[in-house]
Amino acid sequence: MNARILPAEPPFPTDVQNALNRIMPPGLPPLTLFTTLARDPRLFGKFFAAGLLDRGHLTLRQREIVIDRTTALCGSEYEWGVHVAFFSQRAELTGAQIDAIVRDPADDADWSANDRVLLQLCDALHRNCTVDDELWQALKADFSDEAILELLMLAGFYRTVSYLTNALRLPLEPYAARFSTGRATSPTP
Repeated sequence: MNARILPAEPPFPTDVQNALNRIMPPGLPPLTLFTTLARDPRLFGKFFAAGLLDRGHLTLRQREIVIDRTTALCGSEYEWGVHVAFFSQRAELTGAQIDAIVRDPADDADWSANDRVLLQLCDALHRNCTVDDELWQALKADFSDEAILELLMLAGFYRTVSYLTNALRLPLEPYAARFSTGRATSPTP
């Protein structure tokens, strides 16, 4: 399947190139999603301004569980696979958990209570675009108001990312994990 919109080719405008240099590991080419958005520096800048990959109110593990579950629910193998490749080891997600994020219910026994509430949040937002009172109370037991705001924004942002990657039919990055195996090869060049 071919991408519906071709990515921009270098040289990129200075501000776009600087952003790519900051986000990508040395020696790796920029993600196709990034170079596709680089066709329009304004859209590229807006996309990066909305990113939540900085140090916020969540742990790396919490952030990645939300991103991985949201992108899996949306069927975005592209974005899910990139995040699994780059972050799953640092987020201490096991192979079984990576597989479960795609296939299993949120109440699976392989997850801590904190992990399960994050998965339930993603499932509820994906299914209903809201959070019922019972789940809200479970979130409040583990997370500050600011962290809950970040969780909601994170799930929403990665739903948008999933729309982009799916509708654009971006080809999977060669080193990214695949839904069928849940395993990634190393993203290092």
